[in-house]
Amino acid sequence: MREAATLHVLTRNSPATYFQDRNGETGFEYELAKRFAEHLGVTLQIETVDNLDELFQRLGQTDPPRLAAAGLVATSARRTQARFSEPYLQVTPQVVYRNGQRRPTRPADLVGKQLLVLKGSSHAEQLHDLQQQLPELRFEQSAEVEVVDLLRMVEEGQIELTLVDSNELAMNQVYFPELRIAFDFSDSLPVAWAMAASEDDSLLQEANRFLREVAANGTLQRLKERYYGHVDVLGYVGAYTFARHLQQRLPRYEQTFRQTAQQHQLDWRLLAAIGYQESLWQPDATSKTGVRGLMMLTQNTAQAMGVANRLDPVQSIQGGGKYFAKIYANLSESIVEPDRTWFALAAYNIGIGHLADARRLAKAEGLDPDKWLDVQKILPRLAQKQWYSKTRYGYARGGETVHFVRNIRRYYDILNWVSQPQLEGRQLAESGLHVPALHTDKR
Repeated sequence: MREAATLHVLTRNSPATYFQDRNGETGFEYELAKRFAEHLGVTLQIETVDNLDELFQRLGQTDPPRLAAAGLVATSARRTQARFSEPYLQVTPQVVYRNGQRRPTRPADLVGKQLLVLKGSSHAEQLHDLQQQLPELRFEQSAEVEVVDLLRMVEEGQIELTLVDSNELAMNQVYFPELRIAFDFSDSLPVAWAMAASEDDSLLQEANRFLREVAANGTLQRLKERYYGHVDVLGYVGAYTFARHLQQRLPRYEQTFRQTAQQHQLDWRLLAAIGYQESLWQPDATSKTGVRGLMMLTQNTAQAMGVANRLDPVQSIQGGGKYFAKIYANLSESIVEPDRTWFALAAYNIGIGHLADARRLAKAEGLDPDKWLDVQKILPRLAQKQWYSKTRYGYARGGETVHFVRNIRRYYDILNWVSQPQLEGRQLAESGLHVPALHTDKR
């Protein structure tokens, strides 16, 4: 396997697998596949497919050999088509309906409903199996949609129900505040990479070796935390409220966020996410502890950042941006992205001194003081006397800081999606960043 110069990876263009944003290619499956290519010492070649049937068709074309990294549930039927790696994720298929409609509570309630799923999906396979028990059950499949389309159709009342995996629903829930989970269709199922069923199993062996390695060294858990560890923090009410505020409040301040971020070489959407977490984009917000304004600055911080009036939204955003940039720059050089941003957010909330205390405690516990995944486990201890008595700066509500960072990460994710149109079709082909599967046969 290591003799090959390129790792060819088939995937879907979706939030949970692979997409492009302002920084280039990203997505959980992409990040994992990229690390696998680095593990092999080869170049990664991403090939997107239009639907799952095409994916398995292309997977069978063994020259060159391909790996499918597309959020695939390793079902019994699929195991007759391909070989699967060891699982790296567990998901639960969930029936989704629209708020205000009668909630189905069991499989029998699906009978007589307008139910649409992805063609060739594990959900279609599960529904076929269910028809053995419920012959009157009917459902439709489509190869022309993705998960996001299915969820939108339920939200808009075009269909009554769909069936999607829990991780994809959680990532997209906030965009569709009227969606609800009816019930879990089955127990959790394994997600794995797929390869062609051939005599040569060297790629499969390398994949399993790699997956065991990243599970053991914490890389896999960090990726799960990055993409899925904060997706469900809003809940239905929070998702609905944020969607409304995106339309009603953000437009008033977006230009100031953009200008301030450009001045300090920051992402404006991150500053906007901080502002929403702090005040729900309300310029006259005031807390019990005396912090005020859209970015909720203390009097001392405001004075240090040159803010004369904390209730002036422009001054508040400018002061908050300047303060965050200063914190970010002053963090230890050993903290690198993406952790550096999460640490800077934590320090914005709790102060650099308390964050330093948490990092020291993490190191003493054998954890990595430069990884947010490790330090966030320690931060809540700053509210416990047995722990904060050992620190330099003493008591702090570290648990609130963990929630603060999680919320901002979620708001930031949403702002990325709603403000950055995804490249598709010709734009993707012209970008040169990957090869659409439809074009690969012509090379």
